[in-house]
Amino acid sequence: MSNTPLHSAGNEVPGGAPAEDTGSVTRQQWNWSALAGMASYLDAGSIVALGAGLALFKAKFGLSDGAVGVLAAIGPNALGCAIGALAGGWLGDKLGRKRIYQYDLLVYAAGILCSGLAVNREMLFLGTFVVGLAVGADVPTSLALVGEFAPSKARGKLLGFTQVAWCLGPVIVLLMAMALAPLGLLGIRIVFLQLFVVSLVTWALRRGLAESARWTAAAKSAPAARHQVRALFSGANLRALVWTATIYLFWNLAAGTAGIFNPYIISTLHAGSQAVSVGLSSANFIITMIVTITVFMKFSDRNYRTRKLLWGVGAVMQVAAYAIYLVLPFTISVIIASIVLFAISAALSGEAFYKVFSQELFPTMLRGTAQGFTFGIARTILGIWSFFVPVLAHAGIRPVAGLLTLFLAISGVVGFFFMPDTSGKSLEQIENERALG
Repeated sequence: MSNTPLHSAGNEVPGGAPAEDTGSVTRQQWNWSALAGMASYLDAGSIVALGAGLALFKAKFGLSDGAVGVLAAIGPNALGCAIGALAGGWLGDKLGRKRIYQYDLLVYAAGILCSGLAVNREMLFLGTFVVGLAVGADVPTSLALVGEFAPSKARGKLLGFTQVAWCLGPVIVLLMAMALAPLGLLGIRIVFLQLFVVSLVTWALRRGLAESARWTAAAKSAPAARHQVRALFSGANLRALVWTATIYLFWNLAAGTAGIFNPYIISTLHAGSQAVSVGLSSANFIITMIVTITVFMKFSDRNYRTRKLLWGVGAVMQVAAYAIYLVLPFTISVIIASIVLFAISAALSGEAFYKVFSQELFPTMLRGTAQGFTFGIARTILGIWSFFVPVLAHAGIRPVAGLLTLFLAISGVVGFFFMPDTSGKSLEQIENERALG
């Protein structure tokens, strides 16, 4: 793979048009997006692998409901990831994208192997926490890389492509878990080992990636004051930080609950077997992946009005997805309806748009720090929430569903009415406009 840097903003391409203004995507950009997007694959894959095995680990190691909550809270779904994101995003801005995303996968590999081979609860908890740290560090730096080399009229397309990887990880993990369900805990261990192998292969392929040309240029030219974290907490940066944190925090509470607890809740409340619960969860990600490819990647770069339309439709659907549990019984048919609604909405008003706006609304030298902060805050709150989900689930689905309906309504309303107009603009143009506004 070539180490030739991509065009920096303002460089000319054949025909005289600025490289940044073209909507076409080169093969190299697709390849780089795929490798960067593997952070999302491994993040979501590890979350769902743990979720698919929660009931089995609980039985094997005699975990209480509280211990199950702690396990879910310290890993890639929550606190471990939050700590990694806060540190990794800041280090990616300070030291460069490549230094972080190239080596953190070795830490991930060590953690996922520890979890997969765990012979006691201590190994399981340690491995889960280490995996969380690693994926947390990888996500903001990898996404910043994609945002910085993507053409302005294809940023949503390439960042949406990383969301396809986020869906693909759970699909593979869940289908493997379903096929290996007769093996019990051994099947889950094999699933973890698949993630171990993928992380090492990705690490090897990433060694050919170049540093972000935008970061390199900004590191040389940006005033020292713009490198300082406190610049995030004033003016346009603060407004962007609050907005992206709000839409992601409240959406992620629902998505995180579904990702790690759906199989556990379905099995615990006797709505279906372990294999059925894993199969239904897999369908969720398959639908999201299809809608992301056919709708989000195709239309998210079109214009501001299209972005608002996509978000508005998704917001209504995601609220309906959990509201139906408040009026209908917790049966397989209702679960299927909820999964379909939430899966479609997740592609339209979920993490994909959060990824896009997190790259567009912050200056280059603070881009990773900002996303690491909002990502970390969201995962921290999710970790706290995860302590209570198993206990709430024993009281029935309605307490959980009622709260998630409220959370999704907040995310949808704030996202729709306060969405900024950044579609099709270069990162430099957006930064200049926000500095003036």
